[in-house]
Amino acid sequence: MGSIVEGKRFMGVCNRLWFVLVFGLVFWGIQGHRDITWAAPFDSGEDAASLQVSMAGHELVQMARLDEDVAKASASEGKAASKAEKPSEEPEDSEAWPEDEFPEESFIPDPLEPMNRAFFAFNDAAYFWFFKPVGEGYSVVMPEVLRVSIRNFFTNLSMPIRLVSSLLQGKIKSVGMILVRFVVNSSAGFLGFQDVAKQALGYPIQDEDLGQVLAFYGVGPGFYLNLPFLGASSLRDTVGWSGGLCLNPLDYIVEDWWPNIGARAFDMTNKASLRIGEYEALKDASLDPYVAMRDAYFQYRLNQIEK
Repeated sequence: MGSIVEGKRFMGVCNRLWFVLVFGLVFWGIQGHRDITWAAPFDSGEDAASLQVSMAGHELVQMARLDEDVAKASASEGKAASKAEKPSEEPEDSEAWPEDEFPEESFIPDPLEPMNRAFFAFNDAAYFWFFKPVGEGYSVVMPEVLRVSIRNFFTNLSMPIRLVSSLLQGKIKSVGMILVRFVVNSSAGFLGFQDVAKQALGYPIQDEDLGQVLAFYGVGPGFYLNLPFLGASSLRDTVGWSGGLCLNPLDYIVEDWWPNIGARAFDMTNKASLRIGEYEALKDASLDPYVAMRDAYFQYRLNQIEK
C-alpha cells in the first residue's frame, strides 16, 4: 500500500516537471520568434538607413512638440502674471460696491395660502359686486377733480403716520418735507384739498409707514396675508398698519364706531373710483391672479423699503 502511494507521488512530480519543461520551451520559442522578426530587418543596410531617417524624423517631431509645450506654458504663465498685476493697476482709494442694506428676497413665504386664497376670492367678489359698481356710479356723480381733492384731504389728515415713521428711520429730510407739506396744504391748500406743496414747491408725498420702520430695524416680512377688504399685506405690514391706527387723527376726530367706519368706507370708495381698471388689467394679464397680486405687492414693498 505504501509503495503504491509513493508511486503516485513520483508520477505527480514527474507530471509537474514535464509541464514546467513544456511551458519553458513554448515561452522560449515565442521570445525567440519576436527577436527574429524585430531584429531581422536590421541586417540590410538600406533598411538600417531608412530606420535612422525615421528615427531622426521622430526626434524632430518630439523637439517641435517640446517647443510647443514650452511656448504654451510660458503663455499661460504670462496670463496669470497679467491677471495678478491687474488689481494693482487700480487706484488704491477705490472702494468695493456697498452691499444692499436690505437683502433682496425672491419671494415671500405663504404658509396660509388656502386661507389667503379664500379671502382673495372674497375681496375679488366684493370688488366686482360692490366697490366697482359703487365706484363707477360715484364717479358719474363726482367729477374727477373733486375725487382727487377728497383723496388729498385724507392723505393730508394722515400726516402723523408718515411723520413718526420718518423720524423713527432717521430721515430728517423727509421729516422737513412732511412738515412743510402739512403746513402749506392745510393753509393754502384749504385743509389739504389741494396739493399746493407738490404743485408749487415740488415736494412729493413721502410715502412712509410703520411697516417700513420695522423693516428698517431688520424685521422680516414674516409671511403673506390677504386680509378681508384690506387686500394684500404681510405679517410685518399688518402690525405696522395696526400701529398706524393709533396715529391716525381720524380715530380721534370721529370717535363713534359707525361714523368712523363710514368715513373709512367713503375714503376707500373714493380711492377705488380713481383706480378702476388697474385690478382688471392685472387679472387679465396673469394666469393666476392670486400669485400675480402676491408677487406684485411684495416687489412694491421692497421698492418702498429700499428708498
